[in-house]
Amino acid sequence: MKVPSFGSLRSSVKSAPMLLNLSSRSSSFCAGGAAVVPAKDGVNRRIAAAPHTAGPCVTSSHSPDASRFSNAASPTRSISRSAVTSAAAAARGAAFPALRISSSSQRSRAWQNVLKRLPTLETSQKSFQALLVAAAAAEGETAPANEAALIDGKAIAEEIKREIAAEVKRLQALPGAHLTPGLAVVLVGDRKDSQSYVRMKKAACAETGITSFGVDLPADVSEEEVVAAVKELNDNPDVHGVLVQLPLPKHINAERVLSAVSIDKDVDGFHPINIGQLAMAGRKPLFVPCTPKGCIELLIRSKVPMEGKRAVVIGRSNIVGTPAAMLLQRNNATVTVVHSRTKDPPSITREADIVIAAAGVPNLVRANWLKPGCVVIDVGINPVDDPSSKRGYRLVGDVCFEEAKHIASAITPVPGGVGPMTIAMLLSNTLEAAKRSKGVQLE
Repeated sequence: MKVPSFGSLRSSVKSAPMLLNLSSRSSSFCAGGAAVVPAKDGVNRRIAAAPHTAGPCVTSSHSPDASRFSNAASPTRSISRSAVTSAAAAARGAAFPALRISSSSQRSRAWQNVLKRLPTLETSQKSFQALLVAAAAAEGETAPANEAALIDGKAIAEEIKREIAAEVKRLQALPGAHLTPGLAVVLVGDRKDSQSYVRMKKAACAETGITSFGVDLPADVSEEEVVAAVKELNDNPDVHGVLVQLPLPKHINAERVLSAVSIDKDVDGFHPINIGQLAMAGRKPLFVPCTPKGCIELLIRSKVPMEGKRAVVIGRSNIVGTPAAMLLQRNNATVTVVHSRTKDPPSITREADIVIAAAGVPNLVRANWLKPGCVVIDVGINPVDDPSSKRGYRLVGDVCFEEAKHIASAITPVPGGVGPMTIAMLLSNTLEAAKRSKGVQLE
C-alpha cells in the first residue's frame, strides 16, 4: 500500500500537537526517550532516559563515552500519550484504513511502539512516513518504506585493488624499470588488534603484487631504536612506503617517530609537511591520509557530487576528521566540523547533504541528526556488547544504521564500508610512491 505524502496527511493530524511540550497532568515523553513529568508548579521536568540496552542502536559501557558530545542532545520535544495516539490514529485512518484499534490496551501498545520506533517527530515528510511505518508496525502490518542505497566499500576496494594489481604488472614490465612497489610496516609490541591490522595489510600487498616488509619490535623497545628502524627503511631502495602501526606504547613519542618517516615514503600521509600542504590552497601533498582519502573515493565512485554541497564532518582528529574536512573543501564543498564542544550538533548536521561521521562514539548519530536524502559515510567502528554473538560483542558505526537507512539516500555499512577502503588507499599511496621514485607516470 502506498504511503501518502506528508502534505496529503497534514490536515488530518494538524490538531495533534506532536512537537509541543504539553503541560497536562499525564506524563509525556521526549522523542529521545526521556520522560517529562509535570510538576505542581506547572513546570515540566525532564528525566533522562536510561542508556540503550537493546535494539539496533545499543551502546556499550566498554565503548568511547558519548558524554564527549554532551551538547549533542536535541532540544527537548515532549509528546503526550494523547498526541501520539491521535497522530497514529490519524495516520492509520489515512494510510491504512483497514487498521483498527479496538481496545485501550492495543492503543497503549500502539503509542509505545511509535515512541520506541520513531527516532524523531519533526514535521517533515520523511519523519512523518516513519510515523506511519511505526503505527503500522504496532498493529502487525508492514508499510512500504524506501531505504538508502548501500555504498559497498568492500566491493569498491576490491575494484581498486584489481586496478592496482594491473598497474603493478605494467610497472614491472616497463623497460629499464623492473620495479616492484614495496611497503614496510613497523609494529611495536604485541597488541592483538595491531597484529591483525598488519596481517590484513600484508595479505593485501600479496594480492596486488606489492612486496611487504615487516619490522617487529618488542613493547619495551626504546624510542631511539624505533626511530633508527624507521631511518633504516628510509634508506632501503626496495621500500617505497613506510608505515608505523599505531598506537605506539606510551613511553614512545609517536609524533617524533612519524616525523622520522621520509616524506617521500610517508604513505600513511601523517607527516607534518604532507598535512600542511593539504591544508594550503594551491599546494599538493605527496600523500593524503588513507582513511579520509578512502571516504572521498567512496563519494567519487558512487557519483556523489561534492561541489556546492553542504558537508558536515563529525570529529576533528588528525587521522580522519581534520583531513577529511580539508579534502571536502578541496572538492568545493561548504564544510562544517562538529566536535565535542559544538553546541547542538544535531541541528547543524541536519543541514548537511554529506555527513562523514568520525567521532568514535557508537550510534552517536541518530535519525533526527540527518537531512532527508543526505549521503552518510560512517567511519566509526566500535565494539558494543552483544551476548548473542560468539565474541560477546558486535561492531557498529558512529551512525545508527537501522535508523539512518530510512532517512539517507545512501550510506556505508559497518563493517564493510570505510574499513576496506583504508587499506586500498594505503596500497594506492605505495604504488604512487614507487612510481615517483623512478619518475614514472602511468595512466
